[in-house]
Amino acid sequence: MELRRFFTTDSVKGTRNYLNTQKKYEIVRTILYFAISLSLFAAGYIQTGRRANLLSIVAVLGCLPASKSAVGAIMFLRFRSCAEETSAEIERHTQGLVCLYDMVFTSYKKNYVVSHMAVCGNTVCGYAEGEGAFGEADFYRHIGDILKADGHKNVTVKIFTNLTKYTERLDQMKRPEPEDGLTRSVVATLKSVAL
Repeated sequence: MELRRFFTTDSVKGTRNYLNTQKKYEIVRTILYFAISLSLFAAGYIQTGRRANLLSIVAVLGCLPASKSAVGAIMFLRFRSCAEETSAEIERHTQGLVCLYDMVFTSYKKNYVVSHMAVCGNTVCGYAEGEGAFGEADFYRHIGDILKADGHKNVTVKIFTNLTKYTERLDQMKRPEPEDGLTRSVVATLKSVAL
């Protein structure tokens, strides 16, 4: 049985509270992996009375996936999900739009946290919550290159740091017949490159 079943459906990338749920999952998984390695080491020591035994080797090898899981936990601990008040305000303006929550895009220079994204055809808008400069120009270059490399040539990307302006743009994006194939394709690309 997979450990994720004990968590809510928020553990799916792009859903609301994904980052908070993923943090919990990564922490529990890391503790479990290290506990297994520690218990193997203890069992070998108790059985043989010395540290040099076969179970110690297995325990040390078990530290490899545990360490990898610890790195994942540290990555997710750095970020937080979209605030409940903010997401409630955004949801009042998203009827008919394909939305993604808690998207973290990493580049060589910086990590970009986008609390909410809406995709409609070749238009992508997002809201970056929090203090500090977002680095819009670098983000547009980074995500534009990724979208072009995946075959999406004329995609417009705009990230807002003002919630009121973002919700106004969401109201403008609504249209009766969105391009479902293009929208799904752009969403798939965005999900594949996000943390």
